[in-house]
Amino acid sequence: MLLYTSILHVTPALTEDAFLQLVVRWNRESPYEENIIPALARWDGQKNCRIGTDALWIDFEEDAEDRILAVRYEKRTKDGAVWDTDYIFNAAKRQLAIRLDRSYTEDALMKDTAFSTPHFVTLLLEGGYVEDDNGLPVRRDAHVIGEDNLALLTEVINQGSRYRLPVVYVSRTVFDYDPVDVRRLCSMLKGTAHILVEESKKLNTAIRTACEDQNEYNGGIGIYFPNGSHRRFGYHSCSGSDRVLLEKVVRAVLQYANTQTLPLLYTWSGVNEAILNQRLALQQKARLEAESARKQAEDTVVAYEDTFDDDLKRLKARIEELTRENSSLQMENQGLRSRLNGEKGTPILYLGEEEEFYPGEIREMLLDAIAKAKAEVKPESRRADVLGDVLAHNDYHHLGEERCKKVKDLLNGYRTMSGTLRQELKELGFVITEEGKHYRLTYYGDDRYQITLAKTGSDWREGKNAASVIISMMM
Repeated sequence: MLLYTSILHVTPALTEDAFLQLVVRWNRESPYEENIIPALARWDGQKNCRIGTDALWIDFEEDAEDRILAVRYEKRTKDGAVWDTDYIFNAAKRQLAIRLDRSYTEDALMKDTAFSTPHFVTLLLEGGYVEDDNGLPVRRDAHVIGEDNLALLTEVINQGSRYRLPVVYVSRTVFDYDPVDVRRLCSMLKGTAHILVEESKKLNTAIRTACEDQNEYNGGIGIYFPNGSHRRFGYHSCSGSDRVLLEKVVRAVLQYANTQTLPLLYTWSGVNEAILNQRLALQQKARLEAESARKQAEDTVVAYEDTFDDDLKRLKARIEELTRENSSLQMENQGLRSRLNGEKGTPILYLGEEEEFYPGEIREMLLDAIAKAKAEVKPESRRADVLGDVLAHNDYHHLGEERCKKVKDLLNGYRTMSGTLRQELKELGFVITEEGKHYRLTYYGDDRYQITLAKTGSDWREGKNAASVIISMMM
């Protein structure tokens, strides 16, 4: 699964040698000892070589013809996860593509799905190697919007300025504080977006006037994408909502970045394919020359064939590696096709402003409604045929029914909030807070959907009644 993608325009200071030295430094200075490749300290700068072990290695490849350096770092963990980090440096165009990918072996546990933005991006920014984005510096911290630079924000909102990277605008809440942890937001989106943060809610009037009320306010967050599209996320004042809001914004930006089409030579497989083609062309030329000279020097041909066999083995190994990568991408594409099955035909409806709390939520709700409507209409009618056709072609998984059943099972005979029950409810998306003698459950941090539970259930009906309210209001 592709987790992180970014293409950065770099300054002339990032030469080929500087790039390679930075890669070595990135690994050598890792705070996690298990990520360091000891043999890399003895690397002499040789290209087209792999250093390390089967479980932890780094590979340097050079496409001299196109002036491209490609580096892949791979780590296999005990839980079966395979982490691939790629750095593709196009020295001719002064562009650097960074990608982080995670796949799994057959026996993977797949418990921890979290990841961190590559620290290599921080080294690039600290070293001053990243060019400004159409005049806007690419930073690892936020651009604070005050009276002196208000025009920067209004140009973004009014679409007067466009940047290569998305722009995330964070407004202040009614209580004049940030709706999310801005420092963490910047850390998670470094290299993929510009973060603009309102300095004080005192600017609200000036901003709304300049933007004709099109801006986010009172804790709202807006994402302005390079293609002109815009997404808005509202802020809800309740415990845990800041984490939920932050995750929504980060997910939206990374999804945008990861779905952008990259030139073939900005990917690990693309660079290796180009190198393979160049080597095979040289091998074919050399073989023809050797065959033409066979009559003159038979011994030379034998020596050449030995060398050719060695090169061929190396090329076959590379092809096997690329085949594995292609298989992983095919599996990911199959998963995406499954999730976006509705795109196989003509879309009937378009999403509104409501954000999904979990993948497939809105789509499944609509299919739930269609299934219930179909059960109530006259069989063998036009309406029944149309509704049945929609259900048959949209891969209906009945996710809502499964979640409702789980809520009923969890709250059946409720007496108190055990550790297991708390964890199960959190996994269903509930933010749990304590208020006196009660627990407050807020669905995905959205204070429109709340319910209270007594810390000690009075009778067996409490859990049943709570489950009924949750199902009718939230699911």
